[in-house]
Amino acid sequence: MAGLFAKLKRTEEPSTSVLGADAPLVPIESTDLSRRVALLDSLEEAGLGWFWASDATGRLIYLSNAASEELGLDNGDAVGRQITDLFQPDDDPTSEQSQRPLKFLFAAHSSIGPITVKVAGKKSDVWWEVAAKPQTNTDGEFTGYHGSAKDISASHERRRDAEKLSKYDSLTGLANRHFMAKQLDTTLTAFRSAKRSVALLMLDLDRFKQVNDTLGHPAGDELLKQVADRLQRIIGDKGEIGRLGGDEFQVMLPDMDDRGDLGDLALRIVQMLSQPYSIDGMRAVIGTSVGVAIAPYDGIEAEELVKAADLALYSAKCEGRGQYRFYSSDLKEGVNERARIEEDLRDAILKSELQMHYQPIVNAKTHRVECMEALMRWEHSERGMISPADFIPVAEDVGIIREMGAWALNEVCQQVTRWPSSVRAAINVSAVQFSSDDFVKVVEQALKSTGVNPAQIELEITESVFIGDLERTFRLFKQLKSLGVKLALDDFGTGYSSLSYLRDAPFDKIKIDQSFVRGCSADDSNNPAIIAAVVGLAGALGMETVAEGVENKDELETVKKQGASHLQGILFSRAIPPQDVLARFERGELEFEPTGPDRYRHERRTEFRRIGLIHDDHRYKVVLRNLSKTGAKIEGLLDVPVGTEVVLDLGSGQLAVATVRRSEGFSQGVEFEMHLISDGAKGLCTRHRVSPYQIEAAGRPLASLGSDAYAALAGNFKSTSKAFMEADIGAMTAAR
Repeated sequence: MAGLFAKLKRTEEPSTSVLGADAPLVPIESTDLSRRVALLDSLEEAGLGWFWASDATGRLIYLSNAASEELGLDNGDAVGRQITDLFQPDDDPTSEQSQRPLKFLFAAHSSIGPITVKVAGKKSDVWWEVAAKPQTNTDGEFTGYHGSAKDISASHERRRDAEKLSKYDSLTGLANRHFMAKQLDTTLTAFRSAKRSVALLMLDLDRFKQVNDTLGHPAGDELLKQVADRLQRIIGDKGEIGRLGGDEFQVMLPDMDDRGDLGDLALRIVQMLSQPYSIDGMRAVIGTSVGVAIAPYDGIEAEELVKAADLALYSAKCEGRGQYRFYSSDLKEGVNERARIEEDLRDAILKSELQMHYQPIVNAKTHRVECMEALMRWEHSERGMISPADFIPVAEDVGIIREMGAWALNEVCQQVTRWPSSVRAAINVSAVQFSSDDFVKVVEQALKSTGVNPAQIELEITESVFIGDLERTFRLFKQLKSLGVKLALDDFGTGYSSLSYLRDAPFDKIKIDQSFVRGCSADDSNNPAIIAAVVGLAGALGMETVAEGVENKDELETVKKQGASHLQGILFSRAIPPQDVLARFERGELEFEPTGPDRYRHERRTEFRRIGLIHDDHRYKVVLRNLSKTGAKIEGLLDVPVGTEVVLDLGSGQLAVATVRRSEGFSQGVEFEMHLISDGAKGLCTRHRVSPYQIEAAGRPLASLGSDAYAALAGNFKSTSKAFMEADIGAMTAAR
């Protein structure tokens, strides 16, 4: 191209005619514009490309007619426009050239190209490949550009499609694993320099395999597309979403480190992805678990952050699924604990370590027991009692829940034969157990082998049984009812069963989940209205209602006022061993009187661990006795005045500003200035933490937070006299 314009300047050199060797030689004069244009036209018509030129101000002074026609412009409409208005950078995010600084190149009078640009035509955008050389006059002054162009729209589309396939998941259109890894690494590198944060969410779907197995792989693919669509609606432009493969997803959120906001977002993801899906006229219900890690707090490099988010996800799944979990350094111990549980659980039945305990369900008016819910307990021979919340999810994952469920069914039926005929036993049935082909036979065999009255057996089933093959589900309901047992719908309101299913299913009882009972006595609670609605619905369908989780007398009065027919909760009794149940029944003690607090208060977690307390630049060692969202009880300092402002160092960079509200001897009750939040599982955490960037500014290397991040930030504390005397908690505890 540059050679072409150079030739156009050679006015003194003769040119040989293309008509033949005998033709006369005719010089091309600079004023012979028609012959110059004819030569350019012949090159363009031969398909060698188009040409353009600009002046020193960046205005277009020439554009090939064929190029103007492609854009749907008259040549006069193009001439006079700024080049930077006509040629735009390729804004396709999959393009490697999407960030080329065109305006900078033009302003710097640099050589251009070949480079891909987008050109706006009247009908549609097209893509050209342009190149140009800056031109100067005899004084060396810039006079403009001479350039070439050609249409590469077809090849550009093919290249863009190929690049997209290499970066995006073909099924969902989300970023793939490779692209997400590259994006995360690039973002973390850039954000370290700018002292910015990045949150990483890892997700996988609960019960997705069940959908694949019952509805088929095409239905599974359609479900993944719908999941991707919901995620995009939730996240919007706040972050990047990727599908890593299978049912695993990842979300990267720049500039988010408030764990309150992240917890709200994670909870919304759990709730939205758990709503029913319609697939080819079939209904599918799944769930999701979410693990959350934040850079630089939980990891500096991409690999470290991904491992932290993975570990948080693993913890969320192990603790019951359908929830989120923030990463913390103690999760590694949780992984080891789960491995030990899995190893020992296989032998628990053989060693007779499993036992059924029973919690009463009483009549709301008389407080007389009418049913006892059977709850599995595991007393390990070496490690003592292990929580069902820890071992039941493991049993489901490793596939022995069916064996445990069959054992529980037989055990309960055997024990009920010695109970009063007026008292039933409610047995929980997992979705995995219910999906077994021989489930009805297992129930029938237990009834026959023990001789129990079927009317005294109640099977508690969750809404997840409505996934997939509804015809089979209702057939099983009919078969179970024909055996004479009763059916109860457990945890009503936490799933998404259709009211039409509830209308058609032969349930005898609806159990209102404890999440609606907890705190229902509070003035600003909407739970009483929800309870009343469920009670009304159950009454219309001829079903009993059980309000679960009644823990205080205020809640008791509220649920009774809303019309619940039966009550269950620690206000009446915790789950008790079978021998105690039998002894009570033999004494004729069938009534359970409510015993507990009068009013609801925020749940407190019993703790016994050492933490730090900061006051006037001094750090004391104290013992955390219990913890709630609003405050804590601590021990270890003598005679701290009420009203004293302190900071509790809860570990891993978590600092909670608090005021002493009660003080007696070496024990204080403190109220937090900012409430703690749920960590997504069983614990509490602060919204914010000490930033590793702050620790770096204090002279330490940049690293993820350790267990004593505040000490790393503050360095050595003052050695001057302290305001309070520290007590020897160990000695005082031993003396109690």
